[in-house]
Amino acid sequence: MKPLYLDYHATTPVDPRVLEQMLPFFTERFGNPHSKQHAWGWEGRDAVENARSQVASLINASAGEIVFTSGATESNNLAIRGAVAARRERGRHVITVATEHKSVLDTCLALGRDGCDVTVLPVQPSGLLDLDDLRRALRPDTVLVSVMAANNEIGTVQPLAGIGAIVREHGALLHTDAAQGAGKVPIDVAAMRVDLLSLTGHKFYGPKGCGALYIRKSKPRLVIPPQQLGGGQENGIRSGTLNVPGIVGLGAAAEFCRVEMAEEAARLGSLRDRLLDGLRARVPALRVNGTLEHRLPHNLHVSFEGIEGEALLMALGDLAVSTGSACASGSQALSHVLAAIGATSDRAAASIRFGIGRTTTVSDIDFAIERVSAVVTALLAASLLPR
Repeated sequence: MKPLYLDYHATTPVDPRVLEQMLPFFTERFGNPHSKQHAWGWEGRDAVENARSQVASLINASAGEIVFTSGATESNNLAIRGAVAARRERGRHVITVATEHKSVLDTCLALGRDGCDVTVLPVQPSGLLDLDDLRRALRPDTVLVSVMAANNEIGTVQPLAGIGAIVREHGALLHTDAAQGAGKVPIDVAAMRVDLLSLTGHKFYGPKGCGALYIRKSKPRLVIPPQQLGGGQENGIRSGTLNVPGIVGLGAAAEFCRVEMAEEAARLGSLRDRLLDGLRARVPALRVNGTLEHRLPHNLHVSFEGIEGEALLMALGDLAVSTGSACASGSQALSHVLAAIGATSDRAAASIRFGIGRTTTVSDIDFAIERVSAVVTALLAASLLPR
């Protein structure tokens, strides 16, 4: 029997409604959208453009500002490298944040080795960026600021509107990695003054291997040089035959999230609060990592003092949870996110990230409360035994 799945930050199952829309494009509607001479190609093209509009609507963009990619990691690389190349005449200074996903941090560090000046800003214990720190870091040669919409470990939702106003006033570009935030919390690229945004379908009940990059086309217009050459697809920015079934699924998932987001966020937030209250009542050594006020509704990241993290996860074999990012799950090192918010090694060693999802029920939450509290209580008792 598989364990109860509470790792929805790592990935989500494809919604059956999404899969239903994808399936015909594997078989009877298999045309290449770049074949302009016949109906098979036109059908594929129309499906892609419909999905482009659906993704755009999720973030209040226009369809022409959406470029399809293989996922958020590719989108982050395209955005950051492309923005630096596009604004080379302004300077070579890039600003990012210590709690970013590795696909952002590693790309910025690689640019640093290539001659860019990279500033990595700290965060507050809440995980929030201090806007005054951002103001002080901006320079005349700053070309790009990259700040994630919502953290993939502790769920902190950054004040993008405030960040966007500061960055725009300074004349730099703002990129946000919205892999965790898109489809979960409202994002409006126009109101937030976002110039580039990355997202991926498998974080909001779409297929793996398909994502998108938003690139602002007006006020101001941003032209990103191509990072991948070939057939000139996606306005020349990202060549290669499009993954039509994946794109259809991405668009459908985006549309379902757009319509259902408010109601689902309220449900998930209620389940998250039930989980936290239940654990707090049974485990006094629990600490919440990050802020509860500015947080993804389906996220809970907690630490337990006095126990060893690996022992905790091994004992929770009937719960599919994690200590942090799935992309770094093979590492036993202290999470860079927990280090950035000031968590000690002892706290970080016994940390769990709960990701609640569309199929999670009240009974699932109650089961998790009982299992985690029982395991933590037993491990705490064992740690007090004489050796």
